[in-house]
Amino acid sequence: MAKWIDFRELRQQLKFADVLRHYGVELKVRGDQHHGFCPLPNHKGKKNSESFSANLVKGIFQCFGCGAKGNLIDFAVLMEKLNPEDGLDARKAALILQERFIPAEFKPEKTQQSNARRPKVHAEQWELPNTGDNDPPKHVIVNAPLDFELKNLDFNHSYLNKRGFEKAIIAKFGLGYCSKGLLAGRIAIPLHNPEGKLVGYAGRIVDDSLIGKDNPKYRFPSGRERNGVTHDFQKMLLLYNAHRLKPMLKELAIVEGFPSVWWLTQMGFPNAVATMGWAMSDEQAEIVTSLVHPDGRVWLITDGDEAGDRCAGEVLPRVSRQRFIKWLKLDEGKQPTNYPGGWYRDQFR
Repeated sequence: MAKWIDFRELRQQLKFADVLRHYGVELKVRGDQHHGFCPLPNHKGKKNSESFSANLVKGIFQCFGCGAKGNLIDFAVLMEKLNPEDGLDARKAALILQERFIPAEFKPEKTQQSNARRPKVHAEQWELPNTGDNDPPKHVIVNAPLDFELKNLDFNHSYLNKRGFEKAIIAKFGLGYCSKGLLAGRIAIPLHNPEGKLVGYAGRIVDDSLIGKDNPKYRFPSGRERNGVTHDFQKMLLLYNAHRLKPMLKELAIVEGFPSVWWLTQMGFPNAVATMGWAMSDEQAEIVTSLVHPDGRVWLITDGDEAGDRCAGEVLPRVSRQRFIKWLKLDEGKQPTNYPGGWYRDQFR
């Protein structure tokens, strides 16, 4: 049976210095940064320029000559003369590093029939340095679970009904019109971490004519101070709706916005997540990998506009390294909510 590899855990166990020595790479040390000539076999830049830089603490590298960059697994892919855009090749390189450096009893792998768990993304916290001689360091907590829920939301607001969402879908996602506070005049959208804990609310404005520079279509949680602690929200560490899905999915759809997830669910395709914008982070890509079976398929369905194209440029190179992914490019000006269930059934065959 094929082995399941936790790429994130593998990177945490590996030391970049060991990987560099394995490939016979010697670099000059300047603090955490190591510099030297680019060792990559496919380097096409200047041969006599020290354009290669590696940060051994963060486990990342970049060549300013040929443009190659990534983490230590990406480095191994290139050193093995494999294709960095091919997920199977990335897996081959990961296995090479695993066999070389990780003892058998500590190998982060599972068989295809094991019950894989989604990554545990708890609230992160750290200290920011003080800003003055007498100022204490600031404690910052990111995506901490809330100790409250919004009350008196209108679950029958006309905005949701006019967009064609059924009562069951509205209830499933906890959507409701908010008339007070920071989300007044908006549909409140609960946001959860991978463990299913509520970490904030996004707000979708119901009157598009009011959208402007200071009044965006979507409003996300802002930072707040409480008992000497700064609470921050980072959407790039989450994927909307991921907490409702169980790992080892055969198929997963990635969309940009909340309504597309609601619509796909209503059309009979509940295995959908949203990036909450056109950008995707490495952390979000790892969540996708943790959800989808190694032999599964990922469908990227972006809006038919410039932002959708940018989204594809963010998602495809990140996800394709570890999973099969296909981009379903929509017609100009169209969104996933413009297509009926039959269209998706035809595409997902």
